[in-house]
Amino acid sequence: MFEILASEGLSKHFGGLTAVNKVNFSIKKDEVTGIIGPNGSGKTTLFNLLSGFFPPTAGRILFFGEDITHVPPYQRVMKGMVRTFQLVSVFNSMTVWENMVLSSIRFKEKYTSPRKFFFSSTKNEEIQENCLEALKLVWLENKTMTLTSELSYGLKRRLEIGIALSLNPKLLLLDEPFAGLSDIEISEILDLLHRIKKNFTLVIIEHKLSKIVNLVDRLCVMNEGSFICEGEPDKVLCDPSVRECYWGKSEMNQHII
Repeated sequence: MFEILASEGLSKHFGGLTAVNKVNFSIKKDEVTGIIGPNGSGKTTLFNLLSGFFPPTAGRILFFGEDITHVPPYQRVMKGMVRTFQLVSVFNSMTVWENMVLSSIRFKEKYTSPRKFFFSSTKNEEIQENCLEALKLVWLENKTMTLTSELSYGLKRRLEIGIALSLNPKLLLLDEPFAGLSDIEISEILDLLHRIKKNFTLVIIEHKLSKIVNLVDRLCVMNEGSFICEGEPDKVLCDPSVRECYWGKSEMNQHII
């Protein structure tokens, strides 16, 4: 497997606070990587750097060998890097189908100008096929005409992932996909991720460790802006530095729940 994404000495400072500290990180094609760490460890800031929402203070980012450090987010999506957010980000005033089609048109290269975007046809056969296939993957093909505001939060999460999949990502970044979901909804999303991981390269930030141990190929642990451990999930979770990072020295002998 070859590297599709790499960061070199990636750092982000907010005034005197170092949120991400000289991170060297790489993702291989078809790999499923989990990123864990305590609150405030820099996980989401790292995603914001990789996806272009924050400019780095130092370092650079390579995507398929191309330096994209200063490439804006929408162009990274067009290159194949797609992400979701902790809080579901969809248009509540539109139907499920309209959300899908609008997003697909937005990131097609031939529709990048405002004029072409606003006056483009939604009847494009390729776009419709991609949207329908993605809706089937997330089990929403029977909700196409449903107003998004009428969906449960769990279904909105599925829709957000469906939108991301419709863009045929070469790399999909998922920021806490289980956040705000019930146990049943978490099981549904987890089942979805197990199915799609065969065809996509995934990076997942998640706090619910027990949910992703059997999902990811590699687990990376962040603390205070740096990676302190990475490797096979079972080995990483037994690492003394990781256990101390999460539970402190007095709790290191307790089992993970």
